[in-house]
Amino acid sequence: MAIALTTGRLDRMAMGLSGLCLVHCLATAVVIGLLASAGGFLGSPAIHEIGLAIAMVFASIALGRGILEHGFMMPSAIGGLGLGVMAGSLTLPHGPAEIAYSVVGVMILALGHRLNVMANE
Repeated sequence: MAIALTTGRLDRMAMGLSGLCLVHCLATAVVIGLLASAGGFLGSPAIHEIGLAIAMVFASIALGRGILEHGFMMPSAIGGLGLGVMAGSLTLPHGPAEIAYSVVGVMILALGHRLNVMANE
C-alpha cells in the first residue's frame, strides 16, 4: 500500500528537513567549539553538500507541485532564493559567515514551504 504524498505533506517534510538543517548548523558550531574531532566530522563539506542535494530534491518536488496545484509562483520563488543562499554558503570558508548564510538560507526556504502549505489551504 503506497502512501500518497500530497504537496502539503511534502512541504511539511521539507520544513522538518529545514529544521534539522538549522539544528545541525547551530549544533556544529557549538560542537566545533567544544570538541574539535567531532566537529571535524559534523562540519565536513560532504555533509553540507549531501544535505543541500536532499533539500533541492524535496524543494523541487514540493514547490513544483504547489505551482501546479494552486498556481502561485511566489512560494517557489522564495524557496528558490533560500536554496540559492544555502548553495552560496558552500562557497564560503568554514566559520561564522558560512553558518550565518546557511541558517538564513534554511529559514528562507522554510518560509517558501510554509507559504506553499498556506496557498494549498
